[in-house]
Amino acid sequence: MNRIPEGVYPVMITPFTDENAIDWPAVDGIVEFYARMGCQGIFAVCQSSEMFCLSEDERVLLAERVARASAGRMCVVASGHVSEKLDDQIRELTRISRTGVDAVVMISNRLAGQDESDETAIRNMNAILDALPGVTFGMYECPHPFKRPLTDRLLEAMAESGRFAFIKDTCCSAPVIAHRMGVLRGSVQLFNANAATLLESLRDGAAGFSGIMANYHPDLYVWLTGHFRDQPERARRLAAALSVLSAAEGHCHPVCTKDHMNRSGVPMKLHTRSRDEHGYGELDRHFIEDLMVVEDALRAQIPEK
Repeated sequence: MNRIPEGVYPVMITPFTDENAIDWPAVDGIVEFYARMGCQGIFAVCQSSEMFCLSEDERVLLAERVARASAGRMCVVASGHVSEKLDDQIRELTRISRTGVDAVVMISNRLAGQDESDETAIRNMNAILDALPGVTFGMYECPHPFKRPLTDRLLEAMAESGRFAFIKDTCCSAPVIAHRMGVLRGSVQLFNANAATLLESLRDGAAGFSGIMANYHPDLYVWLTGHFRDQPERARRLAAALSVLSAAEGHCHPVCTKDHMNRSGVPMKLHTRSRDEHGYGELDRHFIEDLMVVEDALRAQIPEK
């Protein structure tokens, strides 16, 4: 079985300049922020990275830059798997695999159309596996442009291949996650994207957290994933607070996330390609200001070790 470190894998945002180009110094700054916060990994070139709004060359360059900036300090998984045609998917994933990342992440909804069967998805998945021998893979249950759920049959095929190390699960249901881990039987590590169900899923055997909120206070998620067993009551209170704070996801992500990064000492523009930053208003900014006050209060309540 392929294995990667358990823990916290932020879904990395992509900073842009006023000229709409990728802001490479800010990319490096985000990676340093994750490292400083103790993250075990990074999920780069994902939906939060606005991968559907990046050119193929930009996706490859972004994965390469993140892998280089991480310099082995964190495990880097990356996708950029956005094409419709299988041949194009194989080409783009081959290019991503050569960037130095630790695992290449397939998108479940790219493997078959919305009305096509699991067998079609599995056939295309296996074609990608055959085209990239020796590469470690992940799977992302991406909700855009539609969600293809990770069915038992697809999970079984992933497990049987022995090629997958990472799943980003977006079902937002602790019982479903527990069922999926039962199907996988430890063959693939599952990372929950949902803060509200995270603690329960960790207790059931999930490998960690890979969600939007790891861009805000990843150190709190690092503590939770590392101490939910030995400090269960403190972990329960922290998990409840993190669940409430995850409301930030509804405040014009990724614009709000970039504002928080700025306030955290990682300078970047609020410009995005997927959202109009002018929709990020005074109330949103006030929410982020208050969120940061609560973050500091939570940090003061947990031991450093």
